[in-house]
Amino acid sequence: MAAMGQYRNIVILTGAGVSAESGIDTFRAGTDGQPSLWEQHDVEDVATPEGFARDPELVQRFYDMRRAAIQTKLPNPAHDALARLDAAWGGDLLIVTQNVDDLHERAGARRVLHMHGEHLKAWCTACDVRSPWRGSLADYPPCPACQARSLRPDVVWFGEMPYEMNRIYAALRRADLFVSIGTSGAVYPAAGFVRDARELGAHTLELNLERSQGSHLFHESRLGPASQTVPSWVDEVLAGA
Repeated sequence: MAAMGQYRNIVILTGAGVSAESGIDTFRAGTDGQPSLWEQHDVEDVATPEGFARDPELVQRFYDMRRAAIQTKLPNPAHDALARLDAAWGGDLLIVTQNVDDLHERAGARRVLHMHGEHLKAWCTACDVRSPWRGSLADYPPCPACQARSLRPDVVWFGEMPYEMNRIYAALRRADLFVSIGTSGAVYPAAGFVRDARELGAHTLELNLERSQGSHLFHESRLGPASQTVPSWVDEVLAGA
């Protein structure tokens, strides 16, 4: 890897592997030997607009449980390290996360973009306002903005467009360094960011527990738990800045 002093603008993509060590289970793998969320529910039932239209009570209860669960979790050393980088880095930095938890922010990161939405927000389909939300949506509470009882989880479901794609691609065009942390390389469009960044001339680095489906596209891969690889990498970045 080139000397960190050669880089100025960084885009970081984070996935489920960053939050797994905080005890947040994912749709692909549970924690502590528990089934994944996919094994407990069919994706068509809880993560599609069609499933919500068919059985909104099931979907609201499912996300109520997820919303409550993440509020009991704490950031881990990977979140802390990225927050430290965010605070210290003088160039452009954008942490694009596929995660819908708020652990990056609770660790102190500020330059964060949630491309798949956030558990702790509710989206009103009547007035299109997104409001902070920590309680239940199962009892059809009124929207804080318009009072319509049209709130749903502010989470991007399968078949829906991720948020702020124009902003993400603009950051990738400026990036000297693209880093993917804790991602499977299986979910598009995020899985294509490494190819886009590399074709635009950025150095590409993967930090992951194991090689992802797109590992061959990275200039470099470092394997291990995020709580170990990310702080080590951040130390290297800041030492060379």
